[in-house]
Amino acid sequence: MDTQHHMGVSDHKSTPVYNDEKGSSLDAEAHHHGDTEVGTVETTKRGLKARHAQMIALGGTIGTGLFVGSGGTLAKGGPLFILMAYILLSVLVLFVVTAITEVSAYLPVSGGTMSYYGHRNVSNSLGFAMGWLYFYSLGILVPYEITAAGLVIDYWNSPINIAVWITIFIVVIVGLNILPVQFYGETEFWFASLKVFMMIGLLILSFILFWGGGPKQHGILGFHYWKDPGATTEWLRPGKTGRFIAFVEVVVLSAFPFTFAPELLVVTGGEMKSPRRNLPKAAKRYFYRLVFFYIGSVLAIGVICPFNDARLTDGGVGAKSSAFVVGIADAGISGLGSVINAIIITSAWSSGNSFLYMSSRSLYSLAIAGNAPKIFTKCTKQGVPYMAVIAAALFSPLAYLNCASSGSVVFGWFVNLTNTSGFISWICCSIVYIRFNKACRAQGLPKSDIPYHSFLQPVGAYIAMVAFTILTLINGFDVFFPGRFSASSFLTAYVGIPIFLAIYFVHKAFHWNEKWAIPSMEVDLYSGIDVVLANETPEVHAKGWKNKVRGWFT
Repeated sequence: MDTQHHMGVSDHKSTPVYNDEKGSSLDAEAHHHGDTEVGTVETTKRGLKARHAQMIALGGTIGTGLFVGSGGTLAKGGPLFILMAYILLSVLVLFVVTAITEVSAYLPVSGGTMSYYGHRNVSNSLGFAMGWLYFYSLGILVPYEITAAGLVIDYWNSPINIAVWITIFIVVIVGLNILPVQFYGETEFWFASLKVFMMIGLLILSFILFWGGGPKQHGILGFHYWKDPGATTEWLRPGKTGRFIAFVEVVVLSAFPFTFAPELLVVTGGEMKSPRRNLPKAAKRYFYRLVFFYIGSVLAIGVICPFNDARLTDGGVGAKSSAFVVGIADAGISGLGSVINAIIITSAWSSGNSFLYMSSRSLYSLAIAGNAPKIFTKCTKQGVPYMAVIAAALFSPLAYLNCASSGSVVFGWFVNLTNTSGFISWICCSIVYIRFNKACRAQGLPKSDIPYHSFLQPVGAYIAMVAFTILTLINGFDVFFPGRFSASSFLTAYVGIPIFLAIYFVHKAFHWNEKWAIPSMEVDLYSGIDVVLANETPEVHAKGWKNKVRGWFT
């Protein structure tokens, strides 16, 4: 079997192309012989600093799902179930993060999306299917976040038509993605920082309210709402059965805020400086921050807001339906709603920014692998794959469908395509790691040559693969209850599965002679590693406690 064909980052006429620190295109053979001729495929540049990558990974995860959507999830199951669900998902996401960081940190090449590693470690068909899954799923999520930001503005009863706000958001998001990556990284860094500081403020305020520090509070609040109305609730059925159903539903609903967060870390690795050193750092710090903000936030809303408050589910706009705002208002604190709402808008804006970035890089990766038109490999002198950005941005005008009620139904159909995409992606990520790990052991690759390894692996990857397969299958389990089934509800929950399988098997049909999985001894673990190692800069250890603290946050 032609190993080079499975590399992913190549065209049909040239050897694989890798990116040096300055962004010039060097193929593996030319670099090996000391030749610095420019390769035939243009590449992105490493313009992202470690602090950019860490904050981008975090910024892509904190969005409207956590600030607003968590209120509806709290109402579905109660404070105990949402806390348990977020802990469970944090552990499963940790399994995925540690797995894909090991794969990507070993060979962090330009264009190194998870679809690329699927090509290189598993098969062309899996890499092809993953690449197109990322392209359309992330592309559709861009107008979803733009629409969320536009609707949140209605909190202030704005007289300006939502179409105007949608236009502004599209122009800014696409503009930031067309600029050199360091501009995108710097903007996203500050967007994410706003969210982080607000989350810290909300957690501190919730702690104060826990001890009864609100103007209208009389005595310690504590875990009062865990007793009245209670820690859990029932759904669809009474008694223990109803509580179990409620817990399962809460787990499914809680997954959305985590979606595509691990993959974003890998994508930034392709444009990060010294990625073999900085990717593992970003992964470790990212998870600790994720646990602090996600688990901390759902614990906080469970303390300050009762799950049966009608404001959580009355269809309010933006901060009106945020559990934080409901709890803060009940404590007698006024004026914070507008502040929180403004941050929610930047959250949606930031998420849309990250989704467009990931979607365009997925298409770029597909193109340099020969699975999308070669025109999408074109980059500006600053290393921006502008044709891929333009193609990914073509999903953005779908947001205008929400300007009319009839159009919003069509928009809902598009969003439904992405409903199970996160679960499917994490299943594929687990498979990619398992094959990579087997190849390393079969070929005797020393552990010292792999810059990152977690004690959770490879067991964690197997657990994640099984767990997310189950979650994919039960994503819309409630439609099978008597009186709840409808064709639209069923398609909403499951249409993403046949679409992914269709993409995979159509590609497989055209490449039937290729093996279902590259044999472990034939997986290419070495091409391009010399270029990656040559571009790593030596680590400089900052001295003093101030620098150590700064290093944690930046």
